[in-house]
Amino acid sequence: MNHDLILLVDDDSAIRKMLRIALEAKGYQIIEAISKKDAIESIALRSPKLVLLDLQLPDGSGLDVIHEVRTFSELPFIVLSVMDSEEDKIALLDAGADDYITKPFSMGELLARIRTAFRRLPAEETPSNWEMGNLVIDFLNYEVQKNDKKVRLTPTEFQLLTYLIKNAGKIISHDILIKKIWGDAAQNEMNSLRVHITQLRKKIEDKPNQPKLIKTIPGVGYLWSIEYK
Repeated sequence: MNHDLILLVDDDSAIRKMLRIALEAKGYQIIEAISKKDAIESIALRSPKLVLLDLQLPDGSGLDVIHEVRTFSELPFIVLSVMDSEEDKIALLDAGADDYITKPFSMGELLARIRTAFRRLPAEETPSNWEMGNLVIDFLNYEVQKNDKKVRLTPTEFQLLTYLIKNAGKIISHDILIKKIWGDAAQNEMNSLRVHITQLRKKIEDKPNQPKLIKTIPGVGYLWSIEYK
């Protein structure tokens, strides 16, 4: 996760420009999205530290973004909206938003909310080793051992493994995995994804045909199990 990266989601170009100028002047890095689809892809692929989210998007609601992202990330959301009723705020917080600011707002207030959200984030650590049962992974040296024997993974298999473990216990959709591994322009990579998952299971699972680590979520994607012992 980029330490100062903020995703700004709003389909109003004037508002995006105004906020980008103000936030970059304070040292933040800004990336932009103008739709629900763009927002979810940017979160999955760019790993921002915080999202500033407008509720009214051309292809759906900001609430839809929060609901979907909460299946794979605890990334904080600050919602920017003209709606200010108590019922609206309760609905947003129940959906998983971290804070709410009503338009129009001052930059001073927004900056204070951003600082508060950043202070609530846990300190990030990059693990060098990871163990589960008979499986040991050395992330720094790109090495995997199973039953004390080295397992040779391709770079793509190791990238898939790392991303699934990083998001252990969360359902990762096919689309997000494909874009994460093969890039934004990837097309028709579903078969490639399935082949790589199959090969990865053969190398790390005790019973590849009855996987306990990499679970298939039919019609959706995959999940790295946190229940396996």
